[in-house]
Amino acid sequence: MAEKIILRIIILAVLTMACLSGCTMAPTYTRPATPTPAAWPEGAAYKTDADSKQGLAATDIAWRDFFIDRNLQKVIELALANNRDLRMAVLNIEKAQGQFQIKVSDLFPHVNAAGSRTDQRVPKDLSLTGHAMTTRQYSVGLGFSAYELDLFGRIQSLKDQALEQYLATEEARRSAQIALVAEVASVYLSLAADRELLQLSSDTLKTQEATFELIQRRFDVGFSSELDLRQAQTRLDAARVDIARFTGQVARDENALMLLVGSAVPAELLPKELGTIALLKDISPGLPSETLLRRPDILQAEHILKGANANIGAARAAFFPRITLVANGGYASIRLTDLFHPESLAWSFVPQISVPIFDGGANIAGLDIAKADHAIMLAQYEKAIQVAFREVADALAQHGTIGDQMAAQQSLADASAKAYSLSEARYKAGIDSYLTALDAHRSLYSAQQGLISVRLLQLTNLVTLYKVLGGGVDVPVEAADKPVTKITD
Repeated sequence: MAEKIILRIIILAVLTMACLSGCTMAPTYTRPATPTPAAWPEGAAYKTDADSKQGLAATDIAWRDFFIDRNLQKVIELALANNRDLRMAVLNIEKAQGQFQIKVSDLFPHVNAAGSRTDQRVPKDLSLTGHAMTTRQYSVGLGFSAYELDLFGRIQSLKDQALEQYLATEEARRSAQIALVAEVASVYLSLAADRELLQLSSDTLKTQEATFELIQRRFDVGFSSELDLRQAQTRLDAARVDIARFTGQVARDENALMLLVGSAVPAELLPKELGTIALLKDISPGLPSETLLRRPDILQAEHILKGANANIGAARAAFFPRITLVANGGYASIRLTDLFHPESLAWSFVPQISVPIFDGGANIAGLDIAKADHAIMLAQYEKAIQVAFREVADALAQHGTIGDQMAAQQSLADASAKAYSLSEARYKAGIDSYLTALDAHRSLYSAQQGLISVRLLQLTNLVTLYKVLGGGVDVPVEAADKPVTKITD
């Protein structure tokens, strides 16, 4: 009969918990209004033609579909597998998941099985028989201790906060992964540009060496002045300086790429020049309200805000009574052979209620702190959206002008090449001094360097756009639009 009573008590407690587990005193969460304009900026710096609005959204493009260069894909894959920062982000998810499961376990009774043997000696002065005596007792049983009936949702609120922290950590991992993919691509492109600049400097050195030898011979026979010779030497030395500078820069780019990848990068995967690297160019910025709220860093900030909202519920519940249950049932006997005899049945049931009456204002202060934390998280969430809006607007402003800049730079390089060809021919014909040819070559060299730099800027702008528009990584398109599914309790 006693066993049935204990079983009924436990079942009643579990059923009560199940009925009340969904009830909390947390405020109803509503997503705050977006503190940014409803449309992206417009003006001379922004591309407003129809083509800029017909591309795919970045969140709908997996990185393998955007970075279509095979060697770059392999380098990114190496980084995703070996980068230590990303590895720590993944481990933080496992930690947050464990913390969430701990909070979930508080919603259920912790049932323990225990067995013991107790030996005790009672002194003569304390013995009822007037003689010192030694007793021995065996016991075995089941029980749960200090189980709190979550009548006012305190534990449920703490569990909700832990869940939101876990989901925020998952979004932090996605954000870290997008940032890593973009950074690897940017360093890869910088390495390609610097290698191309190094090759340009090497080609220029060969040209200047040939020119210097020609002028040296002309100087030796009196056809050129020493001024022409020294001017030719300045361009020769300038090319040598650039070769040394870009050689060091290429080495630094390779070191930066190796750090991001987390291991050595095979030489056959390293780029030789920018011209061989292609990216998907049509990316639609969409509407701010659609684009920004799908960025993982914004979702992370929102989960943290929801967690602060849940903490208010826990702080409110602290003002109300807390009921805890302690129950044990089993067998006890002074003889091991009689331990499981029906007459050896023992049980205890100790419900406790704690009603806060006076705590020196601790509960009020706890609620104030929870509300202040919520206000802070709200401000951080809004700031994250504003920062994201600015990042996208800046990238769009550069994207809208980079085409004109590229066309102008290409025209400048072509004109400089033609001018150098003409000035060199006039110098060899004795019409102009070498100074004219020297200035023309200096302009050509600068225009060629500028063309490589603008090409790099054009490609890195696409990478930046993909990143700030919430690049899709490997998340399926349909998953990005669905509400986050909570972990099963």
